[in-house]
Amino acid sequence: MNPSAAPAAVSTLLTGLAPIVSPSTVVLILGSFPGVKSLAQQQYYAHPQNQFWKILQAVWPEKPLPSGADSYGKRCGWLLDRGLGVWDVYGACEREGSLDSAIRAPVANDIAGLHLPRLAAIAHNGGESFKHARHTRTLGVPVYQLPSTSPANASWSFERKLAAWREVFVAHHLL
Repeated sequence: MNPSAAPAAVSTLLTGLAPIVSPSTVVLILGSFPGVKSLAQQQYYAHPQNQFWKILQAVWPEKPLPSGADSYGKRCGWLLDRGLGVWDVYGACEREGSLDSAIRAPVANDIAGLHLPRLAAIAHNGGESFKHARHTRTLGVPVYQLPSTSPANASWSFERKLAAWREVFVAHHLL
């Protein structure tokens, strides 16, 4: 054996986060798969540059999002109180880093298995998630492709993203 030879790379199957949903979920927001920071913190949209939480706060400015080190559980409750749910299209995958383009061997989540009685729409947070729209359309509700809140989506301004997200929430009477 050559001691200077690099060992073969071993891919690790990453496991995603549990859904944040309730029987009152009206709009289910689907991302692709949590980034490195989100997986490490076990929190959706934990990267400080991701605009997910900032967009939601701008949609409902009169209802301040909980903040601080221990606020994630309260943020999840805040989301549910607005009629929203959050999950990802992939429950597991192999990936180096956080980019959707690096996702390999994805395992899809069972979106239909959530059994959400008030579900009125699916909103895909970005293009990778939207690739699975054909599967989410089988749920019989409108399906939207929203601009990604990821910092990698710099081609859309915050205001333009906000307008697109707000439009879906208005259409489903959440505002």
